Amino acid sequence: MTEHQVMEWLEKNQNQRGISHWQAVSNQHGLTSYGIGLTALRKFARHIGKNRSLAQRLWASPSYDARVLGLLIDDPGHITVEQAEEQVEQLGAGMLSHVFCSCDATLAKAPCAFELAKKWCDSQDAMRRRCGYGLVYELARKKSSGIDERFLYTIIDKISVQFVGQNKQTRLAMGNALIGIGRRNESLRQAALAVAQEISPIDFNEPGQSCAPFDVVKHLNKT
Repeated sequence: MTEHQVMEWLEKNQNQRGISHWQAVSNQHGLTSYGIGLTALRKFARHIGKNRSLAQRLWASPSYDARVLGLLIDDPGHITVEQAEEQVEQLGAGMLSHVFCSCDATLAKAPCAFELAKKWCDSQDAMRRRCGYGLVYELARKKSSGIDERFLYTIIDKISVQFVGQNKQTRLAMGNALIGIGRRNESLRQAALAVAQEISPIDFNEPGQSCAPFDVVKHLNKT
């Protein structure tokens, strides 16, 4: 599939309600949107299949939806630390950071994912910290190789100590990380639950939003 065909599909499937929602977003980061939901974009990404060259062209697009597709269709086997570091600098609009590091993210399947998770969770940059904990969620829940229990207990301790000083979106990522960790085994679930009881529910609403606080304890009790 070509970039032109992708853009034609986005144009054809644009959603006015989604566009209106996008226009109300404060951090558009200079991007436009066709207002297409993530579920529909994921389905279309599966239809396209992995296509690294197309992914790179879509990531360079001024369209938010095209960038989401670029993240979804990239080839994880060829994603490097250098590419991830470049892309994380360009996040900031809508749900791009969520698709980048969580939500069954392609990046989490890359050989460098664990290296990035360790590095970014300790980063002084808020976006990198947020993405680092997003990667921990993905790697922990999928029981990815290389991510051991010692590291996960360290992450639980880190969340307990550092949670209060984080911004809302990083707090949300930390809460999700606890859920992913808790799915590894009962011992880790209990450790994650002890911290979740201290920090949950997590209010992540920005001005104008009214989503219910994120109940980490509830999710851990379901695992």
